[in-house]
Amino acid sequence: MKVFILLITSVSLIALSSCNTVSGFGADLKKLGDGIGNAAGH
Repeated sequence: MKVFILLITSVSLIALSSCNTVSGFGADLKKLGDGIGNAAGH
């Protein structure tokens, strides 16, 4: 469980640091959500 939380935190920090605008932030969140959904097998 700790590894999963660490992974999510790392990905979130990378996504937040890579976007420059609010729309970029929304796109990064969508990509993050899609990645989590794919990892869960949905």
